Amino acid sequence: MALRDTSRPEAAGPVAPVAALDDADRDRLLGGAHHDPHALLGAHPVPGGTLFRALRPNARAVAVVVDGVSGELVSEGGGIFSAVLPYETIPAYTLRVTYDGGTQEVEDPYRFLPALGDLDLHLIREGRHEELWRALGAEPMTHQGVAGTRFTVWAPNARGVRVAGDFTYWDGTQYPMRSLGASGVWELFLPGIGEDARYKFEITSRHGGRFLKADPMARRTELPPATASVVTASRYEWNDAEWMAHRGDRPVHRAPLSVYEVHLPSWRGGLTYRELAEELPAYVTEMGFTHVELMPVAEHPFGGSWGYQVTSYYAPTSRLGSPDDFRYFVDACHRAGIGVIMDWVPAHFPKDDWALGRFDGEPLYEPGDSRRAEHPDWGTYEFDYGRIEVRNFLVANAVYWCEEFHIDGLRVDAVASMLYLDYSRDSGQWVPNVFGGREDLDAVAFLQEMNATVYRRCPGVVTIAEESTAWDGVTRPTDGGGLGFGLKWNMGWMHDSLEYVQKEPVHRKYHHHEMTFSMVYAYSENYVLPISHDEVVHGKQALVSKMPGDWWQRRANHRAYLGFMWAHPGKQLLFMGQEFAQGAEWNADHGPEWWLLGDDYASAGDHRGVQHLVRDLNRLYRATPALWERDTDPGGFRWVLCDAADDNVFAFLRFAADGSPLLAVSNFSPVVREDYRLWVPEEVPAWQEELNTDDLRYGGGGVALGAPGALKPEDGALRVTLPPLATVFLTPLR
Repeated sequence: MALRDTSRPEAAGPVAPVAALDDADRDRLLGGAHHDPHALLGAHPVPGGTLFRALRPNARAVAVVVDGVSGELVSEGGGIFSAVLPYETIPAYTLRVTYDGGTQEVEDPYRFLPALGDLDLHLIREGRHEELWRALGAEPMTHQGVAGTRFTVWAPNARGVRVAGDFTYWDGTQYPMRSLGASGVWELFLPGIGEDARYKFEITSRHGGRFLKADPMARRTELPPATASVVTASRYEWNDAEWMAHRGDRPVHRAPLSVYEVHLPSWRGGLTYRELAEELPAYVTEMGFTHVELMPVAEHPFGGSWGYQVTSYYAPTSRLGSPDDFRYFVDACHRAGIGVIMDWVPAHFPKDDWALGRFDGEPLYEPGDSRRAEHPDWGTYEFDYGRIEVRNFLVANAVYWCEEFHIDGLRVDAVASMLYLDYSRDSGQWVPNVFGGREDLDAVAFLQEMNATVYRRCPGVVTIAEESTAWDGVTRPTDGGGLGFGLKWNMGWMHDSLEYVQKEPVHRKYHHHEMTFSMVYAYSENYVLPISHDEVVHGKQALVSKMPGDWWQRRANHRAYLGFMWAHPGKQLLFMGQEFAQGAEWNADHGPEWWLLGDDYASAGDHRGVQHLVRDLNRLYRATPALWERDTDPGGFRWVLCDAADDNVFAFLRFAADGSPLLAVSNFSPVVREDYRLWVPEEVPAWQEELNTDDLRYGGGGVALGAPGALKPEDGALRVTLPPLATVFLTPLR
């Protein structure tokens, strides 16, 4: 705030001496440990007038100005100024503060009533404030007719909290906050502070320690590695009303869902949210995916964590732009007909001393028991799901992304690590629940509450669990005792199928069951088939590089596997770079190897062939209800051939709700199998080839199923030629 010289109008002198603050109040106020600074500062009626007291460190003089008439305050030392002035009732006033560099006239923060209502405090105490971001954090507003920012923070164990920022030169002395009773919330309205101001909370613990903390509810942050929170307000006007109105028209488990997983900072390195909005939706549309899934976008200090160690749960990362820029990106996806799913990380948070860990000097967001607080795998803290305020923080956060940023789905990371008390812990390192079991009952209750709240408040949103165990009822509704997720990643299918395709074809017959076993449990949950970033990093190799054989065979295996995946019951997820058979592992420093695609389509044998296959798989998938309409209905699937282990062949039928079939056949052998018999429904008189991953345009050898035209069964069986290392789709002749 700029300093300016002001004239000195007629003065109103003190009418009575002021009793100085007693030593205890003075020490607590100046030491940042007073729970009610408004009781000491501001204006208060006293016999003979009104007592004015102001805290202005480094000021040379302070005066109260009422209707142009000033009354000088007397220094009590330590930056405290006071006087009793001749006003029978408390007037509207400002403070004229003189520093060595000049004079400014400002509003007094300590003349304002609390800017947070009783209902907000009640809901916070109950752990039921579903719009918590509207109550806590930094909220620009007009309060009692004055523009400024309301600062609120939950710090129940603190002796005192103050606001520090670039507007105080990061010294919190001037702005102590008041405690709002048993809620544990501290509040202060600062007039004149607006958007783009950087701030933190200076907390004094009950042990006497003093430290600066970023706002847990910050909706914008500084660009890392800087760590301050930033005051912000959204002015974005959405243009996706039609998308929002209709995104929930069809239940997700009976709708096409083909997901392209993206690490935004590296998909096209150096692009901002707004620049990505011009390129990514267009690419995803061209490739035929229905949704894009973003690895975590909430602010995180270390880019190498890929966003999975979150410090600001309510702020999109500032690396790519502002929160409204991120809204623009989501809006652009919706206007292109693309849904947006984002990774959400409520399982753990990092220990950075300026963030959530030991927030008010005590374990607060994490459990007090170190056996529960420490996450053994990632060197982080786990959340205390048994504390209602912490559960509220997380549940409201899920709602926040869906309502404030129009997110269409939340993929919840590391659910298994939340569900089990003994996750990655040896005997003696964990405490059983009240029934003596290993289940974390508080985490279960949290996940149920989160899912129930999101589905109630946000029509059309889907929640997706990354859950790697056999926990029963992950996608069962909460009123039936389930966790309430809409979908679950099928980690078993991913693991088993990758184990199979990594074997040399001559050995695959010994692992045939790894490709069929998924159908034993395929309808126990609503599944997504994920080939995610986790499968193509840390020495696991890119998908095409997992395959055996020479380069042609690897690409053929890659294509056949993708065809099998798209035909298998369940939704699909594919990580960026795998859609064009990138051979190198993903590296967040340079992203997908787009150069492999070249400038021109030189031949069918290059990476563009695989890219075109994925595009055509998606287009056929979306146009063929048999591939998605009955994903969770056992009647939508029938094996045609599940025991041809020696041939490395799998064949099955998928059925739409109206009974329309699709026949998928995969030959995971490098041998052309001629005159191969497949038993098919008698009611289909003729079949046609819809897609063949061995097609020349995909880089294949061009082996066709049979002569051009109709494929007609004989004695209830089709006789076809199976291409090597290929998957083919057949539909009834139209």
